[in-house]
Amino acid sequence: MRNILFLSIIFFSIHLSFSQNSTNPLVTKDAIAQQKWVDSVYNKLSLQEKIGQLFMVRAMTSANTRDVTSIKNLIQNNHIGGIIYSKGGPVKLAKLNNTYQGMSKVPMLIGMDAEWGLSMRLDSTYAFPWNMTLGAVKNKQLVEQAGKHIGEHCKRLGIHFNFGPDVDINTNPKNPIIGNRSFGEDRETVTEHAVAFMKGLQSAGVMATGKHFPGHGDTETDSHKALPTINFSEKRIDSIELYPYKQMIKNGMESVMVAHLNVPSLEARPDFPSSLSKTIITDLLKDKMGFQGLIFTDALEMKGVANFSSPGDIDLAAFLAGNDILLISEDVPKAMEKIAEAYNDQTITEARLAYSVKKILMSKYKVGLNHYKPIDTANLVEDLNRLEDDILNEELFENAITVVKNEDDILPLRDLDQKSIAYIKLGDDSGSTFLDELKKYTKVHEILSDSYEYIKTRLDNYNTVIFGLHRSNVNPWKSYEFTTEEVQLLDSISKTHHVILDVFVKPYALLDLSSVDHIEGLVVSYQNSEVAQKKSAQIIFGALEAKGQLPVSVGNGLHAGDGIAINSISRLGYSIPERVGIDSKKLHKIDAVAQRAVDEHMTPGVQLLVARRGQVIYSQNFGKHTYDADSEPVKDNDLYDIASITKIVASLPLIMEIVEQDDEISINSTLSDLIPTYVGSNKANITLKQMLSHYARLKPWIPFYVATLDSTKMPSNSYYSNAPSELFNIKVSNNLYLKRDYPETMQQIIMDTDLLKTLKYRYSDLPYYILKKFIETYYDRTLDHLVQTHFYESLGMNVTTYNPYLKFPMKDIVPTENDTYYRHQVVQGYVHDMGAAMQNGVGGHAGVFSNANDIAKIMQMYLQKGFYGDKRYLKPETIDMFNTTYYSSKGNRRGIGFDKPQLGTSGPTCGCVSMKSFGHSGFTGTYTWADPDEELVYVFMANRTYPSAEINMLLRENIRTDIQELIYEAIIN
Repeated sequence: MRNILFLSIIFFSIHLSFSQNSTNPLVTKDAIAQQKWVDSVYNKLSLQEKIGQLFMVRAMTSANTRDVTSIKNLIQNNHIGGIIYSKGGPVKLAKLNNTYQGMSKVPMLIGMDAEWGLSMRLDSTYAFPWNMTLGAVKNKQLVEQAGKHIGEHCKRLGIHFNFGPDVDINTNPKNPIIGNRSFGEDRETVTEHAVAFMKGLQSAGVMATGKHFPGHGDTETDSHKALPTINFSEKRIDSIELYPYKQMIKNGMESVMVAHLNVPSLEARPDFPSSLSKTIITDLLKDKMGFQGLIFTDALEMKGVANFSSPGDIDLAAFLAGNDILLISEDVPKAMEKIAEAYNDQTITEARLAYSVKKILMSKYKVGLNHYKPIDTANLVEDLNRLEDDILNEELFENAITVVKNEDDILPLRDLDQKSIAYIKLGDDSGSTFLDELKKYTKVHEILSDSYEYIKTRLDNYNTVIFGLHRSNVNPWKSYEFTTEEVQLLDSISKTHHVILDVFVKPYALLDLSSVDHIEGLVVSYQNSEVAQKKSAQIIFGALEAKGQLPVSVGNGLHAGDGIAINSISRLGYSIPERVGIDSKKLHKIDAVAQRAVDEHMTPGVQLLVARRGQVIYSQNFGKHTYDADSEPVKDNDLYDIASITKIVASLPLIMEIVEQDDEISINSTLSDLIPTYVGSNKANITLKQMLSHYARLKPWIPFYVATLDSTKMPSNSYYSNAPSELFNIKVSNNLYLKRDYPETMQQIIMDTDLLKTLKYRYSDLPYYILKKFIETYYDRTLDHLVQTHFYESLGMNVTTYNPYLKFPMKDIVPTENDTYYRHQVVQGYVHDMGAAMQNGVGGHAGVFSNANDIAKIMQMYLQKGFYGDKRYLKPETIDMFNTTYYSSKGNRRGIGFDKPQLGTSGPTCGCVSMKSFGHSGFTGTYTWADPDEELVYVFMANRTYPSAEINMLLRENIRTDIQELIYEAIIN
């Protein structure tokens, strides 16, 4: 009778665990079906098979034949319940797992340490930010998404348990094993992030595991090597270390991993591991805290527990303490033998065994092992490295990077024309991605030397120094500290220069600094990943907001929760197409068009850039500088002769500026108003609006150079010299100098030339010859100096210039033509346009060299109605005035200076742009276009004129506009 009553109580307690969804996280919605499956499987198991379910063994996907055979023996002979996978690759894991599962009578639970993704253990898989980085993210929905994405990866690879999140509250900066694996030092932050991450994981159908119970955050010992001691009172542990577990249990946490810790206030026996303590596991976790989910030991091979007793005895003690699954036993057969003996002598009851085994079976049902399917290896690696993962990873780092000091609002960097910036790399890992990203915004020079004294002497010409501390991002346990010499260098330079320090390591590195008083800008970027480096540079220059908060305190008055919000100042950022409503697969169709242009010799090379909503989302290079086999491949910073795009990036912004600031000058001012010498000429009454709209009866161009050639079509000695002198001081090209007074002759020729007979739209370079003279007279400065100081320097157009041969090595300048009709040499570094060359390389219509990235900046400034980088260059109404077509009724599509979309079926665009859009093209093959309606900037750099300008295949084949059409077709929203 007593036995019947006892069995009835057992049945009731097990049934209760299935039926109370509010307290048992392992119960599924179809609880009756789940219970039926669990009972049917359990009842078919022998004692040996039941005990085998308690063990989860480690398997390496990089294992040798002997190790694989060992796992197979454990499956066949010991009927193990699960496998935890470690090192290797995903495809091999999938194949091994399919083999192992196919051998198992009951499908096995598969687990993995994937705290920041499968990459914690596997190659060729995705790495999300570490918990410390996530702890800096205020937006918990993003943290939940991180958990969900990791869960989806696990599920795709047949992983049922992720042994994460780590919910240790890292109150000890010297903790050797947790550190970056913790969400922080504050119990609320850790709990909120852990709950969000757990919900994300479990929403993907993967079980989350809170660890390391009861709390591994305040130790200085690694439990892999020894038994750490937690010397806190029970009250303190209850209020701090246990707090996240209480909240996670309320929110449906499905499993817990128990650490190997010595906790005297919870376990009276001295140096007794928590993983073997009934007081801690059964009395505290299960009974007092009410946890009914699955309980794992931490790995039983770890020295924190393995040193306590012998293999087998440890496993038995762990099971008797209340654990359900014994993880990585040192000796499974021996442990099973010990547990069987304890069962047979009734130390372990049937009820106790059934309690854990049925929980394990419940878990198997919940993860779908009642309908087990092998892992499909097709597209596996691609599925584990998705575009949506890249998008989320960007968002996480953008939200994590933390500005903790911003004295005198040094961040974001403004007034680039007043900044001379040096970069100094600290640490033993690469900072090249960070430096390259910084250089996208302005001139930044890296100071390289092993001698810190030499570095100090090199900084005399710089007023701002950016330090980057870069240490390995391979795993969260890598060294993160400054060296003594680095601290001394930082301290010394911060006393003489404006300093920004950016640490790409865990924030505890800042504890090495005795003071941060002289450091004006202090940024914590947490990790040295490429994404972290890129996003941090973008925050420093104001392309992105700073949103993060410190997850831990780091000395010098910098506390957990600190973080200074920094607003964006409307500079271009760099991101992923889908984040701005562009389909990346469709967008990359433009690759084939650009490559075709190169392959079919329409142009030797191409730089191609697309930006939308303030983000550069495509920047690719194709081909080489020339068609020669040994020619330089096209690089991001190569300079192209942009030809007539000069009109809208040099002359036009200065004209707009003058119209804005001078009440006596307007778009209706005539040439006689602007230039007194035009009074009485046939051009006296032509207005600024008319000539910049190409509606002024001006000739398209005048081949000035022809009149300076001799009878053999060579440069005449009357006009040219092969050496510079006071008389011949206009450098046209290598070893060719024009008479100094010839530009004035050109101006006179323009003024005297006849007008066209009919007033109609006729594109002409002549307005820009005329206006160059006006602009230079108005400001009493040369055009090249004016546009540099008024626009390029502060915009950060750091490679845009006239006469690049004076500033840049020839290997960075793309040649434009093998000139056989005027200069009789390869034109490289000198302007291609003959008229501009005859003005010392500085024309109002041509002469500027640039790259795609720089042109995008000024086009974005126009798109933002004259605002960029926290500076108002032009008023919105001025931009609108010049971006208006005034003579459309006359068949003229042009704005004032800007080219505009065609009015009919043919013209400068794909026909798919808005009528508000604007841009320009250049004779050398260059093209740029901006569309306010779609917030789109498109830049195409080419040298189609090399080696000969005669045939314009780019135009004939509609390469640039075909690419433009593909960009518009890629728009999602």
